[in-house]
Amino acid sequence: MTRTLGLIGSGMIGGGLANLGVAAGLDVVLSNSRGPESLADLVARLDGHARAATVRETAQDAELVVATIPLKNYGLLPADALAGKIVIDTMNYYPDRDGRIDALDLTEVTSSELVQRHLAGARVVKAFNNIDFRRLSTSARPAGAPDRSALPIAGDDPEAKEAVTRLLDVLGYDAVDTGSLADSWRTEPGTPVYVQPYMAERPEGLGAEETKRWFWETPGVPVPAARVRDLVGQAVRRRAQDATTGGTAS
Repeated sequence: MTRTLGLIGSGMIGGGLANLGVAAGLDVVLSNSRGPESLADLVARLDGHARAATVRETAQDAELVVATIPLKNYGLLPADALAGKIVIDTMNYYPDRDGRIDALDLTEVTSSELVQRHLAGARVVKAFNNIDFRRLSTSARPAGAPDRSALPIAGDDPEAKEAVTRLLDVLGYDAVDTGSLADSWRTEPGTPVYVQPYMAERPEGLGAEETKRWFWETPGVPVPAARVRDLVGQAVRRRAQDATTGGTAS
């Protein structure tokens, strides 16, 4: 089982995974584009169970690496340092943030296939891209818990998917294998399994501050594996449309 989890990106999803990793007893290595010194506060909050490093050091030192940065920056991931690694891709395509990417707009490839092409020597697995960062942190449950949720994963390498499945289990989630990286569009923004199933129904008429409080304080809705499979099966592929970030990838 993976003992050292590396995070390239320390935003909302990255911070949530760092917390889950530390709670599960993993060694966590954090990095971002601003350098290790910018992570001092986050490392301090993780109470000595995490350390900050450069992106390249994280890629080299971690047994399993999570890439959780804006998709528009995927080309900055150090392909040479990540060669031979399992890389979890949490990134989603949001045209309003990332700019237009013709191959994605025309559905010629998935975003994870683009990442895999860049990281030719790594084994990429799509995961953690369909749940908002708050529910990711608060919905984790021990194995066998009746209210445990499942998250979809996709990848081309069976052994890599097995390793990611074990990581999800340690962090508090079941995994549902949804196929190859070419199939990973089934969990992208706008699909039935994206974000909303894990959230309670928001009351109508909330103001801005009330909505913010509701988002932070409202528990997630359990989504078991069978429900994830059903929702993934309902997905219909359409050409990319403008989307909001929905509180997922950093």
